[in-house]
Amino acid sequence: MSSTRFIFGFHAVTSRLRQNPESIKELFVDEMRSDQRIRGLIKLAEMHGIHLIPSDSSRLSNMTGNDRHQGVVASIDVTRQHVDIGDVLDTLTEPARLLVLDGIQDPHNLGACLRVADAFGVHAVIAPKDRAVGLTAAVYKVSSGAADTVPFIAVTNLSRTLELLKQQGIWIVGTADSAQQDLSQFQIPEAVAWVLGSEEKGMRRLTREHCDQLVRIPMLGSVESLNVAVSAGICLFETHRQRTLA
Repeated sequence: MSSTRFIFGFHAVTSRLRQNPESIKELFVDEMRSDQRIRGLIKLAEMHGIHLIPSDSSRLSNMTGNDRHQGVVASIDVTRQHVDIGDVLDTLTEPARLLVLDGIQDPHNLGACLRVADAFGVHAVIAPKDRAVGLTAAVYKVSSGAADTVPFIAVTNLSRTLELLKQQGIWIVGTADSAQQDLSQFQIPEAVAWVLGSEEKGMRRLTREHCDQLVRIPMLGSVESLNVAVSAGICLFETHRQRTLA
């Protein structure tokens, strides 16, 4: 697997420059742009000694696979991203708030989940390495910088990771349409890991069996299910609301 990946768009690249500039190998910028926004980005990159490469728009599109790069693409060293869940938990000074995504395939959904996680103070997002999307360029773009602010931890064995979280006193709560417990009536534990399943199949059976509690999001309309990022936002907002009132 290559140790280099491209991220693109002003939000994603600016966030990376501010949060983890040493991971940026090169910065490619549209040679036809000279507006204030691009000048500010170039100045920030120069402050960190990052190599700048003027490029034409077609080259940037070939690098990213689309034309939504906004004239800026960064080549990053992904080996500087790896983090273990133990590293995250060891640094916490408050009860853990985690988001576990079981087999999310759509990069736009993962990017949106990272944005939601950042908004509601999630300490880490956990996902399996296999049969799930990772931190692609599209994920970085959609996350609007959250991919740099929220640790994303890809694990080999999700069930084993959930057991490790339990050993740390973290309550594993999964969402399921068939659950008897309603989210609005559920007292969320202080240390919690919310588990959401994939877009089409939901949680895998083994993941479901490792949950301490299953809850359902109350729905009043005719739609049968919600987008995974919307569901994550609802669960995390309720977690924030309950902690604020406590």
